Amino acid sequence: MAETDVQRDLELLAADLKRLEAEYNMFFAGRLPRPPWVTRGRVEAMIKRYDRGHIQTTSDRFRFETLQSRFHALAELWDRGLRAREEGRPGPFAQQAAGPRRKPRDTGDVVHTTAFKDPVHEMDKLHTLYDSLMNARRTHGEEVVPFHKFAALVKTQVTKLRDAGNAEVAFRVAVKNGKVAFTVRGVKEE
Repeated sequence: MAETDVQRDLELLAADLKRLEAEYNMFFAGRLPRPPWVTRGRVEAMIKRYDRGHIQTTSDRFRFETLQSRFHALAELWDRGLRAREEGRPGPFAQQAAGPRRKPRDTGDVVHTTAFKDPVHEMDKLHTLYDSLMNARRTHGEEVVPFHKFAALVKTQVTKLRDAGNAEVAFRVAVKNGKVAFTVRGVKEE
């Protein structure tokens, strides 16, 4: 099946839109001295031409409308970025500083402590412990562990330490030197 003029133009429009997006990304990254007005004008002209005209096939019309809505969404984003840059404030393309947003606590602060006899029957305490540990890990830029893995670890530790003669097993979440520490110890009956 031969490609029609409309399909060729839509291919060209898709390629130009991709090029325009790359040029704007380079501009906001500081690798281009000025916004890509020429490429943007070419894309806008083609969109206006087909928006005012009639496209015969439904698939071509759908493809055009998809490209058109993508262009308008990106153009709004680019315009907001330019406006923010002109006003001297961070916009949607501002470089984010790497690492955690809040300053980590280096004092060895205890975030949460709790003790279990049987974690299966103390799910509220288990969820509270999990939430406090994962919040501390998120705050300090560490990876979050799925709840089922965490629950299995707690259950294993409780079983091991109870078998060793401890009545309860205590868990502690603390922050030491910017790192989250999760410790466990057995509590003997008095």
